[in-house]
Amino acid sequence: MRTLFPFLLLLTPACAPDSESPEPAEVIVAEREVIEWRLITTWPKNFPALGTAPENFSELVAKMSGGGLQVKVYGAGELVGAMEVFDAVANGTADVGHGAAYYWRGKAPQSVFFTTIPFGMTAQEANAWLRYGGGLELWRELYEPFGVIPFPAGNSGVQMAGWFNKEIHSLEDLRGLKMRIPGLGGEVMRRAGASPVNLPGGEIYTSLQTGVVDASEWVGPYNDLAFALHEVAEFYHYPGWHEPGAVLEAIVNRDAFEALPEDLQAIVDVAWRAVNQDVLDEFTARNHKALQTLTERHGTKLRRLPKAVLDQLREISAEVVREAISPDDDLGQRILKSYTDFQSSVQEYHDVSEAAYLRVRQSE
Repeated sequence: MRTLFPFLLLLTPACAPDSESPEPAEVIVAEREVIEWRLITTWPKNFPALGTAPENFSELVAKMSGGGLQVKVYGAGELVGAMEVFDAVANGTADVGHGAAYYWRGKAPQSVFFTTIPFGMTAQEANAWLRYGGGLELWRELYEPFGVIPFPAGNSGVQMAGWFNKEIHSLEDLRGLKMRIPGLGGEVMRRAGASPVNLPGGEIYTSLQTGVVDASEWVGPYNDLAFALHEVAEFYHYPGWHEPGAVLEAIVNRDAFEALPEDLQAIVDVAWRAVNQDVLDEFTARNHKALQTLTERHGTKLRRLPKAVLDQLREISAEVVREAISPDDDLGQRILKSYTDFQSSVQEYHDVSEAAYLRVRQSE
């Protein structure tokens, strides 16, 4: 939607060197369109970090554009359902969507690589791949036929393995387990003997409470505490092997974006860059205190997945990732190669930098 808003243009005339005082600036009142966008999300309205990220984007673009671009945010279910976001942005029902690319695996199987893959890249590595390793260009090529433009729009960092009503000691404990887990992680769990289920975040509590699922991954302590998942599951396992650095996405309707003047296009891009970093910062700052609350106040039983279980899941994951893309899918194969090559390269460096430092720090 477009309306007109006034803005001021100050014109200061040149002054002669011998002039005692400059002439008053001429004030011209001009008009420019106010562009109004609708932003829909897969998250509940104002949910910590995930749901507040779109609100922060809206505030940033309003300030940077001087009110020229106004973005109204709708939570999951307010305008469309959580899993209808992609279609709604593609068909122009909304101008922007915020969610996670692996939710659209049914439309584009390659999309999982633009959220996260089991035993894949961390947030720091994924951001580097997207910005400097060709990942963002491949992502936009993938979404081009749908008429939407993706932007990185947040990252959870390493997640938790999930909530369980029984402690996991071996792979046998996963057999027959109904677990909410999306993306390739869900396929790994299926091959391990579990039954993966894809549910919006807002349905997890009730699904655990009523037995629709026996276990669920969500994000991490900060968000899991907000959903009160400790009330419906006893054991909290780590680490999040399935989501080591989940990228959140913003998708913008291509026609709506291209209709913007260049300055507003730049503002949209920069605002999502700021939100992308801010979400990771918020999770990093809030997760530990939330974990303390879960374990010390609510009695959550924190458990590390046994090494044997993680080793077996790693083996299954390697098969799942290799088979995720059809051999005759040219774009998919390019995405797979780009992702795995970049991870291999950056991991080699991190072995002597980030990982080496953490090992040293922990031993002191």
